[in-house]
Amino acid sequence: MIVAEAVGRTLVRLGADRAFGVVGSGNFHVTGAMVAAGARYVAARHESGAAVMADAYARVSGKLGVVTVHQGCGLTNALTGITEAAKSRTPLIVLAADTPAADLRSNFRVDQDALAHAVGARAERVHGPETAVADTVRACRLAVSGRRTVVLNLPVDVQSRQVPLPLTEPEPEPPRLHRPAPAAEAVAELGRLLMRSRRPVFIAGRGALSGPGPSAGERPAADALRELGAATGALLATSAVARGLFHGDPWSLDVSGGFSSPLAAELISGADLVVGWGCALNKWTTRHGALIAPDASLVQVDLDAEAIGAHRPVTLGIVGDTAATASAVTVFLAGGGGQPAAEDPPADGLRGYRSEELRARIGSELAWNTVPYTDDSTDGNTNGSTDGNTDGNIDPRTLSVRLDGLLPRERVLAVDSGNFMGYPAMFLSVPDEQGFCFTQAFQSIGLGLATAIGAALARPDRLPVAALGDGGALMGVSELETVVRLGLPMAVVVYNDRAYGAEVHHFAGDGADLSTVTFPDTDIAALARGLGYTGVTVRGEDDLEAVASWVDGPRSTPLLVDAKITSTEGSWWLKEAFRAH
Repeated sequence: MIVAEAVGRTLVRLGADRAFGVVGSGNFHVTGAMVAAGARYVAARHESGAAVMADAYARVSGKLGVVTVHQGCGLTNALTGITEAAKSRTPLIVLAADTPAADLRSNFRVDQDALAHAVGARAERVHGPETAVADTVRACRLAVSGRRTVVLNLPVDVQSRQVPLPLTEPEPEPPRLHRPAPAAEAVAELGRLLMRSRRPVFIAGRGALSGPGPSAGERPAADALRELGAATGALLATSAVARGLFHGDPWSLDVSGGFSSPLAAELISGADLVVGWGCALNKWTTRHGALIAPDASLVQVDLDAEAIGAHRPVTLGIVGDTAATASAVTVFLAGGGGQPAAEDPPADGLRGYRSEELRARIGSELAWNTVPYTDDSTDGNTNGSTDGNTDGNIDPRTLSVRLDGLLPRERVLAVDSGNFMGYPAMFLSVPDEQGFCFTQAFQSIGLGLATAIGAALARPDRLPVAALGDGGALMGVSELETVVRLGLPMAVVVYNDRAYGAEVHHFAGDGADLSTVTFPDTDIAALARGLGYTGVTVRGEDDLEAVASWVDGPRSTPLLVDAKITSTEGSWWLKEAFRAH
């Protein structure tokens, strides 16, 4: 057995059931070894797309992600996707071929360790045939137990060397580690804060989502938070990346931050105690701090001590697992350890922020599709068009509301970055936290389509929906072919404002020349039809009948909707972001 085969087989035994990548000479054998050991290989058209697919697959499936790339240029091509995964703390192995140490003049030679460190990933290496299995196990343990993206460098000269048989390393086992429990005094302090609070709000983030390894088989954090919320009267919200975690709960406020509906923003900003659970509480989640009342207490629970207070000063920081901490506080309160509330709870058992009146308001006013707006759709005039288009454009809110009603509820939604992103992110509902995959940690456009592919493969029982801007769609256009080749019944919706909309609305008021960020209208539907899609151009609501026909039909081809949207002003979330600068 050569080293490449030993590494590939070990990765599969450690739980890697898929590998995404672009195969070159440097990673040909190790990728083939993974396939021979039972993993499915998914070929992307660009390494960045492959990395994003692996990232999304790991997020939605809860399994270890693997992307395999050629040395040098294969790794540099993948860097944007790797950066997104590293910033998101996705358990991901980047299986990167590397040049031989002695080949100092190789065209492919770059400092791959330094590249990994520069984007926030960890660099590991397969050192030789005697340590090949141990090196691979070490990298996987770091990825899973530490929730890290790890670049595992595999020099091509090492790959071909013979591994001593029988293997001297024991058969690798998936890491089995328990996350740390909170300190008893921290549990008591949080319990007392909750008992004194009259308007508590929980905000759950990425750390409250299930993942591979340590939390497997343990109690889901969402259940523990719901139980604690019921005991204390807390309302439940999430960061954008954890959207769907409390879907269906009558006390859920959906997303906290720039995407918050007016009612959600009102209730979060009215809280006297906010608890972040595995949530960074960054400027996006708190609207640059505006959602945290000046006199509110702020508590942060996180596994990473360095994350606590990194974005906002906190009243109390607790190092511990979200589910374990929430359960411990519930037990503490049930035992009478907390201070009694200032008033007895109502006769119906509701307390804290919860009341029957508020339950009714959340049920009728929370969702964005209940918020009144003036429809800006146009009918053959230049209003709302950045390029002088006279064929009509549809309001992105109207488009999103109609699509939400047309597309099946069991869906997995991936949203690219840009001015448009709030419309699909908030107007399109999702069934749970596995129904929303949001690659925004690096805020790069062009990742949405690859994200949808990875998420679709993780949840083949659901309709995958990719929501893209025209800039991001054209940037990631090569992966349109991947969707067709894989036979995915995906709906791709392009919010086409014929511009880089965020820049248009950021600089329009300064009288700046916007020709660098505006473009002629592009027939993206025609491009998609050339690749085998059902391509539909939407300029008004009547055009959406073609979408309904596709949904009702066999869906034998993927669908691409080229929606020509109005863009008279920046989206509401972008206005919030710009107001802070």
